[in-house]
Amino acid sequence: MAKRKQLGSIPVYRKAMDLCHMSREIASYVSFNKDLLQLYRSNSLRDHMADAILTDAILIPQQIALAERSKSHSERMRSVSFIQIMIRNINSYCTGLEKDGVKEREYLHLLRNELLSFYRSYKKWRKGLSRDFG
Repeated sequence: MAKRKQLGSIPVYRKAMDLCHMSREIASYVSFNKDLLQLYRSNSLRDHMADAILTDAILIPQQIALAERSKSHSERMRSVSFIQIMIRNINSYCTGLEKDGVKEREYLHLLRNELLSFYRSYKKWRKGLSRDFG
């Protein structure tokens, strides 16, 4: 319990959780299959992209927690790199959903704005991690 409370006090972790919640809402809205746990089984490209957004958004706070708990500099930097890739992927999936014909692009813009807000917090956090070992 104490670990969770500590994670909740870290701004980048809270931003990652906000990103998770928004991703879940967007995935639910844009997918044809409303059972989010079954999106990977769908034959729809849109469902696969929604699933990928959701998966990456869920992995981000897990990687933050891993980096925060790790004493290894290389493990922390691996998590930082992984998060960077997931940020880029989510942006790409948003573009893919636009090209797939999602009509309500404003929802994707909201997700991108949330991603940008997270990224700003992430950059500050990343610098702090580097200083811990610098």
